[in-house]
Formats: sequence, structure tokens, C-alpha cells
Amino acid sequence: MKSTKSFPLLSVVLCSVLLTAGCGGGNKGAAPSAEPTKEPAATQTAAASASPEATSTAAQSTVKPVSFTYYSNYDWDTTEEWGRDSTTKWIADTLKVKMTPVQSSGAAETKFSTMIASGSLPDVIMMDRGANVERLRQPGLLVPLDDYLDRYPNLKKNAGEATLNMLRSEDGKLYQFPNWYTSSPNGNGGWIINRKIYKDLGSPKLETYDELYAYLKLVKEKYPDVVPLEVGAKGRGLETMYGGFAENKPYLSKANPVGNTLQSIFEDQVFIENMQYASKLFREKLITQDLFTQTGDQISEKLKTGRVAVYVDGDVVNPGRGADTALRTTDPDAGYDIIWPIHKAGLDPAKITPNNYNSLGWNVLVITKNAKDPEAIFSYLDWVTGEEGQRILNFGRQGLYWDEFDADGVPILNEAGLNTPQGDKDKERIGRFNWVGNTTFIDQTKAKMDAQLPADKQNWTTLAQQKVTWKTSKNFTEFVNLDPLPDSEEGTIATAVNDIYQEALAKTLYAKSDEEVLSLLNKANEDAKKAGYEKLLKYQTEKWQDNLSKMK
Repeated sequence: MKSTKSFPLLSVVLCSVLLTAGCGGGNKGAAPSAEPTKEPAATQTAAASASPEATSTAAQSTVKPVSFTYYSNYDWDTTEEWGRDSTTKWIADTLKVKMTPVQSSGAAETKFSTMIASGSLPDVIMMDRGANVERLRQPGLLVPLDDYLDRYPNLKKNAGEATLNMLRSEDGKLYQFPNWYTSSPNGNGGWIINRKIYKDLGSPKLETYDELYAYLKLVKEKYPDVVPLEVGAKGRGLETMYGGFAENKPYLSKANPVGNTLQSIFEDQVFIENMQYASKLFREKLITQDLFTQTGDQISEKLKTGRVAVYVDGDVVNPGRGADTALRTTDPDAGYDIIWPIHKAGLDPAKITPNNYNSLGWNVLVITKNAKDPEAIFSYLDWVTGEEGQRILNFGRQGLYWDEFDADGVPILNEAGLNTPQGDKDKERIGRFNWVGNTTFIDQTKAKMDAQLPADKQNWTTLAQQKVTWKTSKNFTEFVNLDPLPDSEEGTIATAVNDIYQEALAKTLYAKSDEEVLSLLNKANEDAKKAGYEKLLKYQTEKWQDNLSKMK
């Protein structure tokens, strides 16, 4: 599922994964092969492609028929009905697996709390790792998955013991089935530029923050109706900008790793310099002036109408594709190009990592004790996260856009796959129900499938990921699971620090000088300390060090 998982800049938890071509459907990658490999007929029959009947038999041998309810604990997510698209219809008809959605109706937290209080939990819940999982685990409302790992081996094989150990709860048991876990770099964040505006202005060198500043001033002068620099909803792009002020240092929310300890973000010289630069751009009206109030739809509209010169955000590859397609429809010379991340002069461009990723991926699924047959549910999820399930859930059922696949499990596009426009393929809703994505398999497969297409039909997002975003991503697995439970003392402190941070962020952007930015951050630091910030950082440091021990 592709969410633009926004990792809100103001989130209490530490940032980890940047979303995803789907939420994960494409966040890292291997170089595509020049030509798809087609196995000899005998090999195809025995190992791979063969017929839909052969595929059905393989799936039926592992998946137990089951019907279950499913709830996604996000305000923005509406779960579509099962069986309306060709993929889930195939699953319902062939595997005898059926799902009934439970909707959040835009009020996930309220809905979630009501379900817990009333004892009416759905069978399966998709949610973030951390506090809400513990709200269900501690009173014994979740099914441990350990007994199923060897019986249905795809999760254990693909995610690996180290990743599963990081997901285990304090009682040593595994309750969480990860979504978009990975063994290779991913990330969708970075910088894209308006191709036509850039060319019209002489295609100047655009690598450092000094060069960016000069370019944005030129855009403002020559294109008064264009936003020189768009930084995303809630200023998310400021996180991405941070990664350009130091080498190998993507943004880590509310903390700064120094040696073996986490220290105050307000004392972080990289953060201070980032906010001083952002404030300078903001007061000179080179950055969106409504960054705290604008919606994702408004940003998309600006991009699609060419009213943005430069865009920086935690996910630019997905909105970039839509905007590029929209502009090229009316003007072949228009569109957006991804560029290498902007950085501070003097730094090594090869060490600029605005993206971060972790092996655990984005979010998780849990099976509640309300489920009548949790093993059957697990058998289905394990099939989904395996090669066959990932192939069907992400690229459509066999016979739709592919008939065979090669020795690596990569579908070989048929005539429909080669000639159907991406817009028409999107109507199939392929990938929408991939709740337990295996990012490495999907990303590498996407890249190889895209290489089967003519250059003018290749996926803009996939190319941008291979060219830039996956190469500028740093492994941050060690920093997951650092957020305290909301009702703990540290959780109360975290809430207070977050409020102080939000207020400081807004005030620094409106500051009239670098000196005022520094003064505001110093004041925020003192307020945070009074709220118990040092105790929170000590708690998070211990969790961080515990992660490092588990990873070893």
C-alpha cells in the first residue's frame, strides 16, 4: 500500500522509514537486468511459471481457507472491499480467503480505543509499532506468532532472525508481522526540479545550499507566480534538508546521537544550521509561506500545474511521477527531474544521506484473540510475504500482465503488460492489499520488470529510486522502538518536549535573523530540560544501546 507515509516532522517517535513507491512498494533496489531471463520450457514447468492452475496448487498447499475482519489504524486509510479488483477476486476464488473491512472513518484513535473498551476488536489490525501494540499485548489480547514460524517459513526466511528479534516484545514472544521489512536500502526522499524552469534559467549548477539560494532568488524574480522551494505538508522537507548539512546524518527526531548517547536536538549544530538556513529562505519568501496549513492535495495541484521550481520532501518520487506525467501530457518538454541531494559546500556528495531506512520496515499487522482461526490467517499472510504472494499482490494475477516468470521470480511482461499505459494498470488497484510487503524482493523485481519496457514507458518513480534515493539512504535500524509508552513518565515528558519542539519550529521560521533562531532554540532547550528532557534522552539512549546488542 502506498502511503505517503508521512513521517511527520513533529512526531514524538524517532523517524525511521521514509515511504514509500507504495509504503514500501519500492524503496530500494538492485540494478535491472538488460534483458528478462526466460528459462527453458522444462525449467518453467518445474520451477516457475507454468499455468495458473500450477500456481493455484502451490498456493493452496500452504494457505488455509479463512474469513477474517481487518482494520487499518490510520485516519487517512480506507480499506477497499475484497473481491472488487481482479487480484483479490482471484484470492477469494482460488485460495478461499475472504476479508471484511472495518473502517476508521477518519477517527482512528477514537475507533481504536472504543474497540478495546468494548472488546470488539477485529481479527487483524494494521498499526504502527510501539505504544498501541503494547496496549493490546499487555492485557493479553494478541496472538503470539512463534508457533507458526517454522510451519509457514516465508516470514522467517525473508525477514531473518535479527529483524524478528527486534520485533519481539518484553516477554520474548513475537506478536508483530512486519510490513515493508527490508534487507537493502530504500527511501523516497530527496529533491526534484521543474525541468522547464531550470532549462529556461540556463541550467545553472545546483549542488550546494549556496547555489540553491541563488537559484531560488532567480526563480522568484523571473517566475513570480511559482513557489521557488516547496517543502511539503507540515514542513516535512526540512527533515530532508537536514541531511545535506552533514555527512551520513539523516534527521533523527528529537535527539542527536553523539558517541554512545542521545543528546538534545536543540544543541545539535547541524539542526541549528538547518533551521537558520530554512528561516532565511522563509523570510525572503523563497519557501512556501503556508507550509503549516497546506494539504497534500494542494501540494500535488501545485506540482501538477508546474507552479513549483524545486521540491524537497520525505517522498518526492511518488508525487514527482504524477506531476511529471501531468505536465508532459500537454508539453513534452515539461516535467520534473530528480537531482542528487543538495548539500553544504565542502561536504562529500557521496556521503549525503537524507533518507533513512530500517530492516523492520514501516508498520506491522497483529492478530487478535478474537480471531477464530489465527493459524489460518497467519498462513495467508505468510503466503503473501513469500515470492508467489508478492508477485501476485504487486504485479497482478498470472495471465493479466504476465504469463511466465524467470528463475529469479521476476514476471515476464506479456503483450498487455508491455502495451497497457500505467494509468490503466493503476485502475486494477494492484498492490493495494499488500499488507506485509517484502521490500527487497519487490524493489529488485520492479527494477528488472521496468527494464523490459521501452525507455519512454519506464516508470519515473522506479528510475528516480534507482538513480538517487536508494543510493542516498542510511540504515537506521538501531534507532527503532525508542519511543516510550504514552502513559509512562517518559511518555509524558515526550509529549511536553514535542509541544515545545513544535512551537520552536514555527517561531524559528518566522525569526528575523540567525541570532534570533539560535536564541529561540536555546530557549526551547531550557524549557525542554525543565520538562524532563534529559530523563527522556537517558531512557532512549538505553533503548538504543539495547537495540545495538540485539543486532549483534
